[in-house]
Amino acid sequence: MTRYALILLILFSLSCKQKEKEEPKTEEEMTEMAQNTSQEQWQILFDGTSFDRWHLYGGGEIGEQWKLEDGAMVFYPPKERPEGASYNIVTDDEYTNFVLSLEWKVSEGGNSGIFWGVHEDEKFGQPYQTGPEIQVLDDERHPDAKNGTTHQAGALYDMVAPSKNVVKPAGEWNKVVLTINHNTNQGSVVMNGETIVEFPVHGEEWDKMVANSKFADWEGFGSYKTGKIGLQDHHDVVAYRNIKIKQL
Repeated sequence: MTRYALILLILFSLSCKQKEKEEPKTEEEMTEMAQNTSQEQWQILFDGTSFDRWHLYGGGEIGEQWKLEDGAMVFYPPKERPEGASYNIVTDDEYTNFVLSLEWKVSEGGNSGIFWGVHEDEKFGQPYQTGPEIQVLDDERHPDAKNGTTHQAGALYDMVAPSKNVVKPAGEWNKVVLTINHNTNQGSVVMNGETIVEFPVHGEEWDKMVANSKFADWEGFGSYKTGKIGLQDHHDVVAYRNIKIKQL
């Protein structure tokens, strides 16, 4: 064999080995990679075992009003509530553009809410003073449901009504996926697999919605693009579970 032929043989052999390394992955391998990548993008905010990543709005550890039961955090309003006391909870971290996924279950006649863009400051005594709310409600029994569709479960409270009624009855779990994206100026609520609310999150259209709501004259309401996620103490029993967030 000539030296030239030997060189060609070696190069051919190396080329074959390189092609073997670059062979496409199987469908099973690709699915596993996609699942791993997807899971890595999500941050678990509540895993069912502790209140890590959460605290009482205004500061302080979460007390006995919130309990861990069967993988859920459950709020039980105190029978005797000190005057002015509230037990709203918020995340330790702040978020700007995100997808929030969770499940909620409300008691009969119950009311609660999911906030975003919450700004903790001494001059704001409640998270709803700055954070817009996605309504959590027993539509069938709570009187607020009679105050218009913008007060019903899944609504962007007092601003955008659900396009359809997909809420499950009190005592059953509802899954909500809330997307807030200031880069595209889009917000949406998906409840139980159905997109029911869509809205802008800043700018002229957002300002018009606020101006036409009960929040028109509220200093700071909806003003903070970056803020905390909050869950509301509305004096009723409510449960949340499987809470996770993906930053966009």
